[in-house]
This record gives sequence, C-alpha cells and structure tokens, in this order.
Amino acid sequence: MKRLRLDPIERITGSLKLPGSKSISNRAFLLAALAEGTSELENLLESEDTGYMRQALQQLGVSLIQSGGLCAVRGCAGPLVTTPGRYELFLGLAGTALRPLTAALTLGRGTFVLDGTARMRERPIGDLVDGLRQLGASIRYLDVEGFPPLEVTGTGLKGGTAVMRGNVSSQFLTSLLLAAPLAGGSVHVNVAGEQVSKPYLDITLHMMRQFGASVGHEDHQRFVVEPGGYRSPGRYLVEGDASSASYFLAAGAVRGAGVTVLGIGRDSVQGDVAFADVLAQMGASVTKHPDRIHVAPGAGPLRAVDVDLNHIPDAAMTLAVLALFADGTTRIRNVGNWRVKETDRLSAMAAELRKLGAQVQEGPDSIAVTPPERLQEAEIATYGDHRMAMCFSLVALGGVAVTILDPDCVAKTFPDYFERLRALAA
Repeated sequence: MKRLRLDPIERITGSLKLPGSKSISNRAFLLAALAEGTSELENLLESEDTGYMRQALQQLGVSLIQSGGLCAVRGCAGPLVTTPGRYELFLGLAGTALRPLTAALTLGRGTFVLDGTARMRERPIGDLVDGLRQLGASIRYLDVEGFPPLEVTGTGLKGGTAVMRGNVSSQFLTSLLLAAPLAGGSVHVNVAGEQVSKPYLDITLHMMRQFGASVGHEDHQRFVVEPGGYRSPGRYLVEGDASSASYFLAAGAVRGAGVTVLGIGRDSVQGDVAFADVLAQMGASVTKHPDRIHVAPGAGPLRAVDVDLNHIPDAAMTLAVLALFADGTTRIRNVGNWRVKETDRLSAMAAELRKLGAQVQEGPDSIAVTPPERLQEAEIATYGDHRMAMCFSLVALGGVAVTILDPDCVAKTFPDYFERLRALAA
C-alpha cells in the first residue's frame, strides 16, 4: 500500500483558489443535461466523483464539450433518454452521481443498471427508491434489498405525494427533488422525522431555481415542486468547495500568519462556510469577505467546543482532528450519518485519533476528543475515504510527522490536495 509521510509543518501561510465544489459540480452537470438549451459550466471540479458523472452522461448520449475552463453541456430539454435501450453505468463510490441519476433515469425510457464499488454496495439507497416508487417509478434491486446495484426502468414519474425519512442522508431527497420538475404533475414530499444536512438541500433548491424550476418548502419538512422542467441559465459558475476549504482554514488557525481561501465567503450558498464560525468560537481570528475567508491564529490557544454539527457533517471531520490542538475536550454531536458515508467515519475517526494519543469517546452519533499532552507519530489508515486522508494531514502541524496510508484516495474530490498543502507550508 502506498504511504505518504508528512514531516512536521512549522508554519502555514498564504492564499489559494479552491477547486470547484463537488456537490455543486455534479448537480450542475445533471441540471444542465436535463435543461433546455446549452449551459457553459465554469470552475467544475476535476475529480473521480465528477468524472463518473461526466462519463455516465456521455454514455447516455449527452453532449459535453470541454474548451479551456468551460464545459458546454447541450441540454436534453427533458429526460436524458427517450428511446428504449439498455445501459450499464458504473459510478464508483460517487454517491453524488449514483443517487441523482437513479432518480433522473426514471423519467424517460430505457433500462438502466447502476452499480459501484464494493463500498457503494454497502451504502443504503432504500429511502430514495421508496420515495420514487411512491411517484410511480419502476426500480428493482439486483442483489441486497435496499442497496445498489439497481435496475431502473424508465416509465416517467406521475407526480403526487411521497413520504421520505430525513435522518440518513440529504442526498436521497436532493435526488428526488432534482427529477421532480419533469414529473407529470406536482410533486409533494413530506419528510418523516428530522431532516439532516439541511444546508445541502438549500444548495439543491437554490440551483433548481437558477435553472428555472418552481420549488418551495416549509421548514425543510414539506416540499412542493411544480412541473415545467429546466431552462439553461447560460454560463454557470461553480463555487469553490467549502468542505475542502475546511482543511486549509483549520490549518490557518493553528500556526503561521494565516490562510486565505478564495472562491467562498459570506455570500456562499454552501453551508460548510459555517465551519469558519466554529473556528471563531474556538478563538481563531476569522475575517469573512463576500468571496473569500481569512483565518489566522488568535491571541491565545484554541479552545475546545461542544457543538451540534448535523448541518455540516463533512467539515465536522476536520474539527475532530483540529480538537488535537485545542485546550479541553471537544464534543461533536448529531453526526450519526457519518456511519453511512465512504466508511463508518465515527469508528474510523475514533480509531485513528487514539493512535495519536488522544482520549476518544465514541457514541452512536457523537464523538468527544481530548488531546494528549504530546502527539504521537503514527500511520493513519484512511479506509479509502478521501476526507480521512485530508483531515489527518493537519496532524503535521503538531510538531510530529504523520504517515497517510493510501493517500491517492483524495482523488475522489481533491486530486492535488497534498501539493496545495505543501505550497502553503513552503
């Protein structure tokens, strides 16, 4: 297995332009493909996950032409496939590709098999399938009930009312909503229980409106989408990735003269910009501008926090590692959906933090981290999870070397992450 040793980083300073958001990039690909007209997508993320979405759309016959920094997507003005045929789509571990495509491919004609890696086959999709079936979709499981691979038969969505659980993943509701404007009638979705990751749903609603859809909600519990399809907005700029920004913002809070990330700011549509507020709560110096954020060490050491981060579960992983640099015990609550991500992130995070000497309490949906007096050098297993690799790179700021196993897993969302980190440490 490949290993990457990061020597101790004495200071980290500078600015960087963020790569495009994975969540926004894959939504933009699909919306542009479903829309009437040609959309020019700018600042798309180039990564494994977006590569799977791009490849699948091209396999389905969608025209995507890359020219410089723009990707021109010729929209289908409706369903992606309208003639009978059989397609087999392999989508790796890209949940932001497999789940929305599952919903979108119910709209037209054809038969579609959607599959992924062994880990993807362990990630639940039953809530999405149940919701789509309530609207008339024809979907069957090809192996284990409730998990990929799936066979989708395009029959169209009739509209109506669906009830969906909200406590596992916002991607299920996002996927159904993205397909809903092309249903035969109004779509009403009622959420059973508390909806997790609401800021990611806000991204979905915002982008649907930018592409001309009529969608509304009541307190993220009841959603209404009217039929009418999508229209291209022309050129569409993809924001920088706020989840990826969290690693650099956290690093800026630990040591050096500060880090500025360009491409997100107080005007960002992404909920993960709220991670900067957590850093301020810990005592870091945080300055927000409309399109950038600057973080530097504060007047004293970082302070431990006790926070509910259900709304920003990806950035919450960064906080779990940043807790190694804070005085006291940091508690991160209401992140039970970590367990159904690329790996069981709660168990993985607890195991790797303990290697470094930290005291860790793992709950069903929470984690508490007390830093050691002195960090221990360790080899960090990443479990094939890109975010495990990136957030544990911050350990090198603690005066010890850290070895990251399988560092290439960052290709899922940020292929040149380690090169960008080294540039700020140079």
